[in-house]
Amino acid sequence: MERMIHEEKGRLYMGEKQNPDAELVFDLEDDTMIILSTHVDPAEREQGLGGQLVDEAVNYARKHKLKIDPVCSFAHNVIEETPEYQVVRKK
Repeated sequence: MERMIHEEKGRLYMGEKQNPDAELVFDLEDDTMIILSTHVDPAEREQGLGGQLVDEAVNYARKHKLKIDPVCSFAHNVIEETPEYQVVRKK
């Protein structure tokens, strides 16, 4: 089930703003979105929430004509394993 993803400066999250079920934190530098971390509450794991956040980050990057530098190992793995995400991957 798709859950609502909220966007605010430097972060995408699901659930409550102060205590999210899942969140992806990023920095923007020039034309690059640097994904710093992805965190999913242990009680919410194994539901694909982290992958949904990475997908939303890719959509954000496409919309804003950015490249993604996935410093976060989880985001890096999702992007590497998804061929259609390669167009936004910073080389």
